[in-house]
Amino acid sequence: MGGQPPVLAQDVKRQAGRLVPVGRPVALPGQAQGPGDGGTDDQGAAREGRGGGRVGVPGEDGDDPRMGVEEALRLLNEAAALEPVAPQLRWPAGENPTSGLLSAEDDPGVRLVAALARDAVDFLSGPQREQLRACHAPRCVRYFIKSHGRQEWCKPSCGNRARVARHYERTREAAGRD
Repeated sequence: MGGQPPVLAQDVKRQAGRLVPVGRPVALPGQAQGPGDGGTDDQGAAREGRGGGRVGVPGEDGDDPRMGVEEALRLLNEAAALEPVAPQLRWPAGENPTSGLLSAEDDPGVRLVAALARDAVDFLSGPQREQLRACHAPRCVRYFIKSHGRQEWCKPSCGNRARVARHYERTREAAGRD
């Protein structure tokens, strides 16, 4: 990724196309959803809301790009509050009950930003928060959920990059001693 943070909603217009129209329940992944139309303002809002959920890690050059905790909380909570939703219980005859959210917001970009922020709030206040780690690979700015005790990287390619960097340092130091 070259040191740039991953963009959760590269194309809000495409992502918003997965959202449902006004007054319909907010669908879960894998459920049918309706068309939407988001614009570049939505992309900026998504990035700002994402910033609230991703406080950041210090840069390699000593520069500290992290957002303050109070500012991050403010942005995240503001983004989550953009879309008022109401929980709904659905219990079709002969089936198990399911829950969902009902929204009257007609702007799919706002719905996307608010949904991302709500998910970040749920995650950061939930039990998996304790397994959240920053990837230790050079130039990686990703976070991951630690799934086993020795996991240090977000994906195998980051582990390979870290091993290559360590090897380069060892061989450079050895060459400098000769």
